[in-house]
Amino acid sequence: MVTLKKKTGQLAEQKAYLFLRAQGLELIAKNYSCARGEIDLIMRDGQDIVFVEVRSRKQADYGDAIESVTVSKQKKILHTSMHFLQQRNWLNKVNWRFDVIGICHDDLEWIKDAFTADIL
Repeated sequence: MVTLKKKTGQLAEQKAYLFLRAQGLELIAKNYSCARGEIDLIMRDGQDIVFVEVRSRKQADYGDAIESVTVSKQKKILHTSMHFLQQRNWLNKVNWRFDVIGICHDDLEWIKDAFTADIL
């Protein structure tokens, strides 16, 4: 059984994917997971690998979607991305970055280089 929250998240991820594809990015993986966490979208932007966290909010009463990507969440994304890169032997062979897409109603906000690996 798919919960409303899960369905909302899936729709937000699909909207983000379509937006990024329209910007010229290519999909590598959706919902990549390992023991340390999950990454919503992994895309290629030219020669760069982009790890994308997608956040959605029905309303911004308690902060916007972008603000909900805490340092703790950033660390999980970072560890998961390192796993992804190591599994493909890409760690020291490609450039990579962390983007965040926030969606509230019909508004989509894309933050390139939202955070760096310096958080560790």
